[in-house]
Amino acid sequence: MKIGLYFGSFNPIHIGHLVIANHIAEYSDLNEVWFVVTPHNPFKKKSSLLDNFQRLEMVYRATKDYSKLKPCDIEFNLPQPNYTINTLVYLQEKYPDYEFSLIMGEDNLKSFHKWKNYEVILENHHIYVYPRALDEKIETQFDGHAKIHHIDAPIMELSSTHIRNAIKANKNIKPMLPEHVWEYLDEMNFYR
Repeated sequence: MKIGLYFGSFNPIHIGHLVIANHIAEYSDLNEVWFVVTPHNPFKKKSSLLDNFQRLEMVYRATKDYSKLKPCDIEFNLPQPNYTINTLVYLQEKYPDYEFSLIMGEDNLKSFHKWKNYEVILENHHIYVYPRALDEKIETQFDGHAKIHHIDAPIMELSSTHIRNAIKANKNIKPMLPEHVWEYLDEMNFYR
């Protein structure tokens, strides 16, 4: 079983996240994409970050109609701060028959060399990179690397920050969210 791990705060999850994850699940060799909800870092200001389980609930609601997309709370019980390498080691121990890969935007690939134990990650895992709207192509030391796969996914210029700000400004953001997520946000009165 090949699993792509899509890490994020998903505060909130929006249609851009779903479009990218579904595209990768459908047009790559991955069997599933897991949305790994990153916990709130206790050393950072909370600002507008919702509780871990509220964000997980939104991911659950967003993905429940897609058989290849799954919510994942694996980092909730791991030591803080979360490092991707630790999560990967834990997942590999828990699911020894699964092959885990990372999913990231091409802007994140530029700083990948700063990640803790990035060499070990690259040695043991594939990375699926989706395009971002950038003024120029990002040249990195990883161009042409055998384990890095650039996916021709749709470019999504939608951010959770934009959605939170729009809700605060009392704008209609319903088309930007999966229906079940919008209903939950509206019912709970989040981000107002």
